[in-house]
Amino acid sequence: MLSLLSFLFRIIFLFIFVLIAVAYFTHAERKILGATQRRRGPNVIGVYGLLQPLSDGLKLMTKEPILPSSADKLIFILAPILTFIVSLISWVVIPFSKNSFLTEISLSSLYLLACSALGIYGILASGWASNSKYAFLGAMRSAAQMVSYELPIGLVLGIIVIITGSFNLNVIIEFQDKTFWFVFMFPLLFLAFFICIVAETNRHPFDLPEAEAELVSGYNVEYAAMSFALFSLGEYGNILLMSSFTIILFFGGWSSPLAILNFIPTAFWFGLKIILFVIIFVLLRAGLPRYRYDQLMEIGWKVLLPVTLGFLIFVYSLLWTFNGFPY
Repeated sequence: MLSLLSFLFRIIFLFIFVLIAVAYFTHAERKILGATQRRRGPNVIGVYGLLQPLSDGLKLMTKEPILPSSADKLIFILAPILTFIVSLISWVVIPFSKNSFLTEISLSSLYLLACSALGIYGILASGWASNSKYAFLGAMRSAAQMVSYELPIGLVLGIIVIITGSFNLNVIIEFQDKTFWFVFMFPLLFLAFFICIVAETNRHPFDLPEAEAELVSGYNVEYAAMSFALFSLGEYGNILLMSSFTIILFFGGWSSPLAILNFIPTAFWFGLKIILFVIIFVLLRAGLPRYRYDQLMEIGWKVLLPVTLGFLIFVYSLLWTFNGFPY
């Protein structure tokens, strides 16, 4: 009974932690964009505008929800909830420090990929249930984009797995802690993976499904109030999740960069690395123009997929030739 209560408490704590992190990610984004564009950003509600995310959340919760008369109302309501829940359940296997994670499974990296793939269903359901050509086209483009870039992500994960000999995220981190971070071993592979996660999360400069000038905000055009907020929470939650995944695969997760810094708590290093990736995501939005859709798909299918597949074959052949498999 105590173990069950402890598990439920950890789930609630993780849920609240992710919600607060996502809320203040939006605040950090607005502040960083304001700094790059030489304006203030949110600065009225609270000290330095720190209460602005809470104010925005309260505003969205009190707004009137709108249900289109021609929409499939049940699926229309469930689609944003599905997107939000999928972004939350992925966090249960993320190791925030050496001993801080909700649960540990041997195939935790595959679990993350599976949860990422499930996010497509919420987007497709929202576009179909809206009964709008603009929402449907936005959902189809988003699904095509996410599927296209999940393939290179899976191949990159396969390369990491055959080197470390495990799908477990903690084992991958410990392998890097004992040797070198994979970003130093495979910098080009990291670059390919980072491009994939930017496209996978529908982030600028690859935010084609939400290109206002082309599709009137895409799959979520018919949504308002809290249902619209759930899509935003799911999107920002996925950005933080994929940043954590990148940190685990290429930057040693919770491990410190130098052995002499091991006295610092491992959770500090994990949090610091996530903050750095948040800044990079925001700066990409501030400084890069949006790609055309055909350019986006060409990068995925004609560049990243062949590169990652060729790299997988090369690494496997190298390990097989020199009997370097860890198992």
